[in-house]
Amino acid sequence: MSKQKVAVVTGGAQGIGKAICDAFARQGVAVCNIDVQDNDYFVGDIADDQVLRAFASKVIAQHGAIDYLINNACLSRGGLKTCSHEDFNYVLRVGITAPFLLTQLFMDHFNPSASIVNISSTRHLMSQADTESYTAAKGGITALTHAMAVTLAGKARVNSISPGWIDTTGARFNGPDADQHPAGRVGDPSDIVHAVMFLCDEKSGFITGQNITVDGGMTKLMVYHNDFGWKKQEENPES
Repeated sequence: MSKQKVAVVTGGAQGIGKAICDAFARQGVAVCNIDVQDNDYFVGDIADDQVLRAFASKVIAQHGAIDYLINNACLSRGGLKTCSHEDFNYVLRVGITAPFLLTQLFMDHFNPSASIVNISSTRHLMSQADTESYTAAKGGITALTHAMAVTLAGKARVNSISPGWIDTTGARFNGPDADQHPAGRVGDPSDIVHAVMFLCDEKSGFITGQNITVDGGMTKLMVYHNDFGWKKQEENPES
């Protein structure tokens, strides 16, 4: 009988992270989740390196080695207009430093055919105003992905996924919200889960150092003023 596979997931208490944890569990994979919110494995802030070291030590003590590392956790604390120096660096510690350190801590504990999947965002290619903290973190994790793929050659494959609009509330979207996507709908967590499971499968063994965009085609849609009814509105239109 084969040994049970082990998945490490950050930010797995809700949203996309929880959907990933649930998908692994359905496959019989042992899931080791860390989140600041209550969960059944490890509660802690991944911005703290001592917390990460304690978490990794627990995983290694229990399982010896891991098969999958999913660096999912991130957050935003605004941008140039609203984000303090402390908040900006906190976001980077969660979104870039923690994935780096966790990978380093598990580097000698990957089973053969191990896979690391970093959850990036289409925000690494495009932005809304005042989102610099999140955008910088996602740009960093995308670049970190291909760097780690080269360093870990022969130990683990490393890829990232860039979600677009993924609704985690279960809401239904019709009309322009859905129609603006070339795929005709807003995404849901299962869209990201499918991509994660694909990259963790040994059938994707020739894929490493890549970023897969899962956004319903939105980053390929060119937008022009007065094109297909889209109009640029002034921020402070005159009355």
